[in-house]
Amino acid sequence: MPRPARLRLITVDLDETVWPCAPVIRAAEDAVQDWLQGAAPALAAARDTAGLRAHRIELAGRRPEIAHDITALRRASMAELLAAHGEDPALAERAVAVFLEARNRVEPFPEVVAVLERWRRRFRLISVTNGNAEVARTALRGLFDHTLDAASVGAMRPDPALFHAALHLAGTAPGEALHAGDDPRLDVAAAADVGMFTAWVNRAGHPLPAGLPQPDVEVRDLLALDRWLEGTAT
Repeated sequence: MPRPARLRLITVDLDETVWPCAPVIRAAEDAVQDWLQGAAPALAAARDTAGLRAHRIELAGRRPEIAHDITALRRASMAELLAAHGEDPALAERAVAVFLEARNRVEPFPEVVAVLERWRRRFRLISVTNGNAEVARTALRGLFDHTLDAASVGAMRPDPALFHAALHLAGTAPGEALHAGDDPRLDVAAAADVGMFTAWVNRAGHPLPAGLPQPDVEVRDLLALDRWLEGTAT
């Protein structure tokens, strides 16, 4: 497949691309539920983790102005539920802090740190995410030139705002940039729509969903992508 003739920028998704996400989110939500047992027992008794999640989804529909900012959405949902169950809504701030403390206990996939260190010497490197992981609180701190999230740009992918912001920060044209991510729609299709090269990091070997564009390269991990960029991948 064609490689960029002049690559200046690599944007990298976070969750499920550079670290496993699902088990971390489960652990963070469990930590919140455990904390609620002592801090807000009426809410803990009324809503389990699934119930809290259902309320956040419902609230996102009612408050589209914060739906892209999942930390703000979590805080607003928690405050609303605390008040509804006779608890102090100010506790929402602490509940979010408990969640974020656990949410940032991520462990990168084995090859990630070394590959990012190599890329940073050759390219501008920017992380982009719809989520709320804070790179500065993880093992990847210091490896990106910039970190961008949906809350900071005002929209979630597949909206192009994150990619446009990254290109602007790097002073780079789309044809000089490549995006690497695990989601065929939010990463591959969304970046391709902007005109960037795309790398599908397909660690589980899933088939490409029908109707979505082929990535410029499909790889099992970032090491394979690094080799492709060097022209040594087969």
